[in-house]
Amino acid sequence: MKALHLIGPAPLETNSFVLLGEGNRAVVIDPAPSLAAFDKALAGEKGAAVEAILLTHGHYDHMTGLSELQQRWNCPVYLDPADAAGTRLLPAGPGTLGYTDGGTLTLAGLSITTWHTPGHSKGSWVLYCQGLLFTGDTLFAGDVGRTDLAGGSWPELQQSLAKLRALPLPDDTRVLPGHGPFSTLGVEKASNPYLNVKEN
Repeated sequence: MKALHLIGPAPLETNSFVLLGEGNRAVVIDPAPSLAAFDKALAGEKGAAVEAILLTHGHYDHMTGLSELQQRWNCPVYLDPADAAGTRLLPAGPGTLGYTDGGTLTLAGLSITTWHTPGHSKGSWVLYCQGLLFTGDTLFAGDVGRTDLAGGSWPELQQSLAKLRALPLPDDTRVLPGHGPFSTLGVEKASNPYLNVKEN
């Protein structure tokens, strides 16, 4: 597997990723950049085709490029139904597929494990594939996502952070959040104060 990193428009500059799997097929996570940016990235990888789009959650800044990308490839979109409300903040609307907590998706020949991590939003998930943990806005390098938006909950986020800390993943697992720099799970366990907050 090869992972490409793209960045969405300013000022939020959401991290977006393309996972290149088997048979010249790709999976996109959080399609914030423009269709042109994805076209350029895919063309540089022998014209890889997008098999599916995965959203860590449904906030608008993580799906700026969703509509055009989905139309181009006519591929399924995975998003928790709780975040598919079709509002200004959560604009995805109907027609999306959900995840299974602790389950595995097989897409483009890749096994992607999914865990539900509500708190930043009701439908937040983290996605794991071959040493990479895509944490959306649940966990950042040295920080966590905000909980003051609609559907946010600090107690739920605390539970999700405890769940993340307990995942059976090695410390060198790369943490690839929805915004900002990357990290590793070991570094976050050791230095991120929010991963040590006790549940109420």
